[in-house]
Amino acid sequence: MANFGEGRRSGGGMLPLLALSAVAEYYRLPWKPPVTASLLAANTLVYLRPALIDPVIPHISEVWFNPHLIFKHKDLKRLFLSAFYHVNEPHLVYNMMSLLWKGIKLETSMGSTEFASMVFALIGMSQGVTLLLAKSLLFFCDYERAYYNEYSVGFSGVLFALKVVLNSQAEDYSSVYGILVPTKYAAWAELVLVQMFVPNASFLGHLGGILAGILYMKLKGSYSGSDPVTLAVRGVTRLVTWPLRFLNGMVRSRRRRITGRGRVGRGETGIAGPGIWRCQSCTYDNSGWLSACEMCGSGRARGNGWSLNQGPALSSSNDLPIDELRRRRVERFS
Repeated sequence: MANFGEGRRSGGGMLPLLALSAVAEYYRLPWKPPVTASLLAANTLVYLRPALIDPVIPHISEVWFNPHLIFKHKDLKRLFLSAFYHVNEPHLVYNMMSLLWKGIKLETSMGSTEFASMVFALIGMSQGVTLLLAKSLLFFCDYERAYYNEYSVGFSGVLFALKVVLNSQAEDYSSVYGILVPTKYAAWAELVLVQMFVPNASFLGHLGGILAGILYMKLKGSYSGSDPVTLAVRGVTRLVTWPLRFLNGMVRSRRRRITGRGRVGRGETGIAGPGIWRCQSCTYDNSGWLSACEMCGSGRARGNGWSLNQGPALSSSNDLPIDELRRRRVERFS
């Protein structure tokens, strides 16, 4: 989150750098994480405000995260939408580059459905914890001007929460602005250093993100099943993709009816599985339950085909003439 005053500052054309980095990173991946890409696109579109969606996107002045206004007007729009707004290009690009790296690692390891539910939960938790911190400081310490009336926007609170989740089990060390710290405490070190070097950064918003990440891991560790948010996201995903899965099932069913149970013209080593016997007249693989060839109708007598349990049988001494074989095929499939 950032506490910059309202108004957009130029960033010297950093958006092409973000686009180039995202395309290069996704190009090298064998599987492209869709939720991370959607979050990148959503944040960027909100900042750019193209003419097509500009009328339906609230102005930044309507969504600034401000504890006083949220409590006074019960303005949930400020609570949730403020995470997707950024004040200038450097603010957007820095956050999106961080999201690109963290999102790819987390979504690849946990899957898109669980990652989407986690991000959704962390947005609400990080914003909610920040709101409660501001209210608590006002109540206990009378910090009204410093935090309760503070205006902030940005995705960095969620990014701090994602950093906590990503590094929760790490046992190695990481460099934070050139300082080597245990990876599991990297978010705390970054909290202090960002506040030192970026005075306009929202200390309370970043702290809320860290606490939200810790709370999420505690709740996840104490709950063995899928969390309700994951179940809801999975249900919506299945509902949206149902037409595609239905059509895919129809295509597969039709393909199975066309190909039948066996294949024609396979070599003797290409036995499909147990309980399969091959007709010596037309070389068609039939189910072990059939007593006659499904392709040409020849009976499964001794010397006509084999099963895996019997081994190859002696070759038939009464093979059908080619004309009779063709006639039987026409009768069977006409």
